[in-house]
Amino acid sequence: MNLFASLTAKPWEVQGVIADPSDGDGEFLPPAYLGLKVFLAVATVVFSLLIVAYSERMDMGDWRPLSDPWLLWPNTAVLILSSIALHWAVVCARRRDRDGLRLGLLAGGALAAVFLVGQLAAWQQLIALGYFASSNPANAFFYLITGLHGLHLLGGLVAWSRTMTKLKRGDEIARVGVSAELCAIYWHFLLAVWLILFGLMVFT
Repeated sequence: MNLFASLTAKPWEVQGVIADPSDGDGEFLPPAYLGLKVFLAVATVVFSLLIVAYSERMDMGDWRPLSDPWLLWPNTAVLILSSIALHWAVVCARRRDRDGLRLGLLAGGALAAVFLVGQLAAWQQLIALGYFASSNPANAFFYLITGLHGLHLLGGLVAWSRTMTKLKRGDEIARVGVSAELCAIYWHFLLAVWLILFGLMVFT
């Protein structure tokens, strides 16, 4: 009977208890992870095409590299710290440490917001120096790359806010931990993408 039920069950209608797979409690819910993997695969393709276009466009004669604003360096450090904080939140969730989970999430989200503000400040710095998007292809690519990355991080903050809502209303720490882990994976991805883009813009 159980075998027949498992074969005829509709997976999109089955709701299990979300828990940390390392402790064996409950049943892990894979659709959220699968959805994130699909999204990251699409985002990887988009950023890869952007990197290829950037590299090919550099070889044309009208390309004049812009002066990289110094704010990109501290912004990069802030994003690294944000990713570390979210990883710490996941570790605390697995330890059933609600206070540590809350602190890690708050620090990760706050640092991500600081990164976005820093990126906007870098834009303002360049605009004040006369580096407009319409002035040169290099300028346009800079604004496109940083803007697209910033939009992805802004979307991550939406997911982060939902995780914080779960934590504030007292959801089981296992459920909050799953959401925190998804956020951490996304943050690590955006950090890796930014390090590649940052190196491409600064060292080429």
